[in-house]
Amino acid sequence: MNKALLHPEVITFIQENLNEDLTKLILKGSPFPDVSIQEIAIQIAGLKKAKKKLPTWFNNPNVLYPPNLNLEQTSSEITANYKANLIKGDLLIDLTGGFGIDDYYFSKNFEKVIHCELNEELSTLASHNFKALGVSNIQTVVGDSLALLKGTEDKIDWLYLDPARRNDYGGKVFLLEQCTPNVSDNLKLLLQKSDNILIKTSPLLDISSGISELRKVVEIHIVSVNNEVKELLWVLNRSISNKIKIKTINITKTETQHFEAFLEDKPSIPNYSLPLKFLYEPNPAIMKSKLFTALAAETNTFKLHSNSHLFTSEEILTFPGRRFDILETIPYNKKALKRSLTQEKANITTRNFPKSVNEIRKELKIADGGSDYLFFTTDLNNDKIVLVCKKIVENNN
Repeated sequence: MNKALLHPEVITFIQENLNEDLTKLILKGSPFPDVSIQEIAIQIAGLKKAKKKLPTWFNNPNVLYPPNLNLEQTSSEITANYKANLIKGDLLIDLTGGFGIDDYYFSKNFEKVIHCELNEELSTLASHNFKALGVSNIQTVVGDSLALLKGTEDKIDWLYLDPARRNDYGGKVFLLEQCTPNVSDNLKLLLQKSDNILIKTSPLLDISSGISELRKVVEIHIVSVNNEVKELLWVLNRSISNKIKIKTINITKTETQHFEAFLEDKPSIPNYSLPLKFLYEPNPAIMKSKLFTALAAETNTFKLHSNSHLFTSEEILTFPGRRFDILETIPYNKKALKRSLTQEKANITTRNFPKSVNEIRKELKIADGGSDYLFFTTDLNNDKIVLVCKKIVENNN
């Protein structure tokens, strides 16, 4: 870590050039003899990424950033705060410390946090930033976290892991067995050292696959931010429960939607209906969870089809997703479409439908945008239909 980056004139230069083109800036070279233009570029790139994702870090001029590759997997403040509020205790050991965003928030709920990181430079940066942010109960340790774990006799309330999702060639991976450390191979050690483990994985990881590999799962949290699934969080306990609870959360600028249910071995069959007055589209966290039967039962809605994952009702209901007024139901055939679809612009969604959105736009010559929403889907009779809808704005999502 180059401490010269903290000189006031360097900080001012970085702030003044935050919106400059980095390629052009690098060609100009550094105006400072003890700071290279490459080091300055890394800080500018880090600040740009932190502006929305890490506002607490962005607003502190004494925070320093690593190369972009070390920032890619780091949690946002929104997701770090969420996971930190799931657990508490005296001691948490983070076996994959990284840039330290999660540990900053864990430190609010634990007496002590140990941040383990193989990369010495990244560990030094994290340690510096914790001090810059006024945190004093995080200990940083450089080295193999599993070796540290084997040697400790401390009572550990929680272990936390966010396994690296890059292979030896720098490519992205998401299967647990491909990540570092390999949690499956080391699960016995982890459970010997702590009753409680929290693991963050890629949102692409298949839930059934994760349950099979991790074996001691008691809760799965699917965290979505602004309608995009960002993280899967796996809570493991040494004393395994017979039931696994799946909790979904969708955090938007205006509201937070929650839905949870126990995972069923053999889900019951939901009630089905042809389209009624209102249409409901589950948020992405629920789509990932596949808790469709439980969702229909909890919200008193009907499914349109077993594979459409759209819901309907006669009365307007609270629902964790987008809600729409159904203005018209049109059979998907040339005659009906020509007669009824006169929109030049519309928002198009397909669910359980043989054609893509692009194919439909090309076929019907409908541009993107406007206030109409067209759902191309399949009903309970296996008929292809188009639902012409208006979005209900009270949800603000």
